[in-house]
Amino acid sequence: MDVALVPPLMVSTGFLPTGSLLQSLVHICNEVCSMEKLPVLQGRNISTMIRRIKLLASLFEEIQESNGPLPPSSILCLTELFSVIRRVKFLIQDCKDGSSLWGLMQTELVSNQFYVLVKELGRALDILPLSLLKVTADIREQVELLHRQAKRVELFNHLKELQRREELLVLMGSNSEKNKGFIDLVKVRDVLSSIGLRNTVDYEEETSKLEAEARKQAGSGGLIVVSNINNLISLVSYCKTIIFTDDEFEKPSKEDMKLQCVRSGRYYDHSSSSKSLILNVPHEFRCPISLDLIRDPVIVASGHTYDRNSIAQWINSGHQTCPKSGQKLIHIALIPNYALKSLMQQWCEENNVPTTESSQSSSSDLERSNSKRELYEDAVDHISVVKAAVDAVKLTAEFLVGKLATGSPDIQRQAAYELRLLAKTGMDNRRIIAEAGAIPFLVTLLKSHEPRIQENAVTALLNLSIYNNNKILIMAAGAIDNIVNVLESGNTMEARENAAAAIFSLSMIDDCKVTIGKHPRAILALVGLLKEGTPAGKKDAAIALFNLAFYNANKVSAVFAGAVPLLIELLMDDKAGITDDALAVLAQLLGCSEGMEEIGKSRILVPILIDLLRFGSPKGKENSITLLLGLCKDGGEEVARRLLMNPRSIPSLQSLAADGSLKARRKADALLRLLNRCCFQSHNQIG
Repeated sequence: MDVALVPPLMVSTGFLPTGSLLQSLVHICNEVCSMEKLPVLQGRNISTMIRRIKLLASLFEEIQESNGPLPPSSILCLTELFSVIRRVKFLIQDCKDGSSLWGLMQTELVSNQFYVLVKELGRALDILPLSLLKVTADIREQVELLHRQAKRVELFNHLKELQRREELLVLMGSNSEKNKGFIDLVKVRDVLSSIGLRNTVDYEEETSKLEAEARKQAGSGGLIVVSNINNLISLVSYCKTIIFTDDEFEKPSKEDMKLQCVRSGRYYDHSSSSKSLILNVPHEFRCPISLDLIRDPVIVASGHTYDRNSIAQWINSGHQTCPKSGQKLIHIALIPNYALKSLMQQWCEENNVPTTESSQSSSSDLERSNSKRELYEDAVDHISVVKAAVDAVKLTAEFLVGKLATGSPDIQRQAAYELRLLAKTGMDNRRIIAEAGAIPFLVTLLKSHEPRIQENAVTALLNLSIYNNNKILIMAAGAIDNIVNVLESGNTMEARENAAAAIFSLSMIDDCKVTIGKHPRAILALVGLLKEGTPAGKKDAAIALFNLAFYNANKVSAVFAGAVPLLIELLMDDKAGITDDALAVLAQLLGCSEGMEEIGKSRILVPILIDLLRFGSPKGKENSITLLLGLCKDGGEEVARRLLMNPRSIPSLQSLAADGSLKARRKADALLRLLNRCCFQSHNQIG
């Protein structure tokens, strides 16, 4: 929506100028009513809502045409209506652009969102002085009817959609390696067709939307939600490869057919006789996650092979188990399966199947046309080289650990440095070094008075902690006390900075957050580095504090350690360059009463946050609006008054409400409504 169409609030009254307000209302109503290609799901809720908006559009147009002054009591109602209609627009747009299958899974939640918006529409109309507006009797009657209907509206869930969702849940339960052959394909086709998925192009678009939803939910939805979405992706991918035949569904074009078949693992070969030949990919060449042809086969710790992209997404979403066996992965290194890749290359060549999706890779196609025998020999040679490299790392690690244990200070310094470098790359290296027994010796060396030994030891531990299993080993070795000592009074600034980074890495595990937070000097030392460190050190300290502050007791400790004034100072320090990190920590500390009180004491924070709403990064804007909304809710009229007195605040909030991220839009919208109510109450008191 054009930001210019959301005019600024007047600082003196808190209301939108009437002409611009009516223009904005008419414009956003037209946007909602002119939406095309509405989704199959939530059809009744969407169509009923659009009818209501059309009726209101007639009211707004008639008021606009009258050119008369509006009674002051109508301004708040019209502003509230604008806010509700804008949220209606976003909700319908989400239903239209989002995944149909995920929408079906969430059907009750989405229906409830429509219900809440209708109720808010009714509450806004409660304060509309209809008798004072210059509108025709016909429009007045229709608005009064709409008001009565909105007041007594009931939650509507389409029974057919609920039934389809139950059927989908049954199908998802059948979508496993064990039951894959027992999926009712007729039922799958029926369910998918009922929500508008009728050909391979629809299936591809739905898969893309589900993948986008999985990425969106990965940070906030939790592992169960992401797992359900991945299950849906797997179901769609699997069904896409086996449902379609020449007589089924609406056929896409020949070009679409060829493209979609290549992507889905079934391959279209247009022969000279113009007949289509669909080749089924052998089971062993399919990725167990995506069920598509494996493009880049890799072996995980359990011994199973997956496509690199699919298993990387699985691991990055927080899983630590093998998708096929459920076995816990002792490491997350991905080892190329050159032998399988060679066999797949042979099969692809024999069946004229392209081995990449790009049609512009003629040079790479030429390279891949080398003899199968040479490819196989290269694969075997490579596997031998990989094994030899692993053995070499193991021998090196054992040798260096021996030097840590018995060498002179010079030898220990060199050995710690070599381990630091070795642990810098590769999960396998980190695992092997830990298995060689390096961690306890490195922890002991943190006490060294020799600067380079201490610096190399803490940096080696930082690099080793990137591997999750090593986090447990480092904590079990009693490293926290020594790491905090280095953080507090290390021999070099680099050692202190890397100690802070190590605390951040270790605190990725929830239990470690608690243990680190209970250390009497850990958070205090991080706040000290926040004050004294280099820009890089301040950033390390800030992200460590952010991670620790997920645990409520640590929030309180950070506040008592004096973090709040330092963080506010850093918001103004361009040289430090950690504005976003400082904002994120402040937003975390707002979650405890002590933090709220300390943040509320600052007289300079509100103007800084208003400027950051205009010029900050997307993440910075989100955290700025979080802080402002929290302060307004806690500080009430005083903070709201300071906001309204700043001429830049309302335009910045409106811009964010129109163009910010989903979270930022919601919070900006809530803050604007809160400010409007505050202004309205003040206006009534003055009157």
